Amino acid sequence: MSAQKTIHVGGEWRAAASGAVREIIDPADADVFAVVAEGGAEDTDAAVAAARDAFDTGGGWPRTPTAGRAALLRRVAGLLERDRERIGALESRDAGKTLEEGRVDVDCVRDAFLYFADLVMNESGGRVVDAGSDDIHSVVVHEPVGVCALITPWNYPLLQASWKIAPALAAGNTFVIKPSELTPLTTVALIDLLTEAGLPPGVANIVTGAGDPVGARLAEHPDVDLVSFTGGLVSGTKVMRAAADTVKKVALELGGKNPNVVFADACSTDEGFDTAVDQALNAAFIHSGQVCSAGSRLIVEEPLRERFVAELARRAGKIRIGRGSDEGVECGPLVSRQQLARTEEFVESALKEGAVLRAGGERPDGPGYFYPPTVLDQCHRGMRVVREEVFGPVLTVETFRTEDEAIALANDTEYGLAGAVWTADPGRARRVAGRMRHGTVWINDFHPYLPQAEWGGFGKSGIGRELGPAGLAEYRETKHIYQNLAPRPVRWFAG
Repeated sequence: MSAQKTIHVGGEWRAAASGAVREIIDPADADVFAVVAEGGAEDTDAAVAAARDAFDTGGGWPRTPTAGRAALLRRVAGLLERDRERIGALESRDAGKTLEEGRVDVDCVRDAFLYFADLVMNESGGRVVDAGSDDIHSVVVHEPVGVCALITPWNYPLLQASWKIAPALAAGNTFVIKPSELTPLTTVALIDLLTEAGLPPGVANIVTGAGDPVGARLAEHPDVDLVSFTGGLVSGTKVMRAAADTVKKVALELGGKNPNVVFADACSTDEGFDTAVDQALNAAFIHSGQVCSAGSRLIVEEPLRERFVAELARRAGKIRIGRGSDEGVECGPLVSRQQLARTEEFVESALKEGAVLRAGGERPDGPGYFYPPTVLDQCHRGMRVVREEVFGPVLTVETFRTEDEAIALANDTEYGLAGAVWTADPGRARRVAGRMRHGTVWINDFHPYLPQAEWGGFGKSGIGRELGPAGLAEYRETKHIYQNLAPRPVRWFAG
């Protein structure tokens, strides 16, 4: 199997300078299905230099009128719609998710490009500031940051790339993107679409390779003006430290340990009970739990616990796992052997600490990195599985008796990305949502997001926001232009 040229620098595809390659594994059968270039520091420096040159010289992308930038983003959206099946299938195979999830991801990527195209087109030319004199014209404007380093995770490689690329381009920046070494293929495909849409050479660059050296070099590089990283807490803190020496802008989305709080009154009818159970399954087990906002902590009111957990476990045991492209499959494999081993270790430690296994908990026979949806009852905050992000199909169950106790449990985490509250009481819904310290709070729902609404977290879930107007602002610098229309001597000094 020959290696693809997956490093894109200055408008040209190339192999790694060292000649190194990496095998890409299909997580459904553990077989190699692609070989990509394994970039290093030399490739990274070349990509940054190309992005720097494209930003600094001539009448390039940063000086392209807003209408031109928006038009290109819309062309990319059209190409994504054209290639939906091909790219969705590639995302499914690369990341292990179901084919339908892959298709939905492509739709969401298209929507992100359309949103940021519309956002920049609907902006005014700046904010006029009243200086208190007709002789002064004062305006606040926004300019692109410069060269952006974009580092994306393995679980939603295409979607997370779009959340960074679309606003970066809309604002007029150039960039170097480093996708996860485990799932780089759809990001490579997206760079191809940007080129087809007419993006000038050097604006979009990609280096496929490991976090060290590629991501580490991007974070410390003196010619990078911003680094946007989505991934784990440990890697995120390394990025932040590396960026500190050059005082570059940093945006971090570092995951979460997300509570799904269910009050008994939400289940007072058969329909309400069915909906809450169904949504708890979706919250925890979509993409085999490999979601930063997964509702992996079920916090249920004590009188409801046994009935709710029994039905939840029954349905979890019926979830069909298998290759994502196979008919009827609802849950695919974990992304790697390492992620499978990590999930198994979390479950083993939870059982040793007193958790009660209600569903799953045992790896099936056969090839691939599969693990069944697992429900762990009678959990408490002292357990590692409740405190730390598993990134696997593991749901823990805690209980509460009062509203205050529910809120305290929901907030008892060092993360703060997302959470949900289920209740039939509108007043309670507003109170609980208002007190939950999480960047997104759903009421009687779980997982939907809107490209026009900001996404990000409190605490160790990161800094900065993606999507929404704030997501565009991350890729801009604010400048105040003060013009004196009638200059005259100040006579501050006698002369």
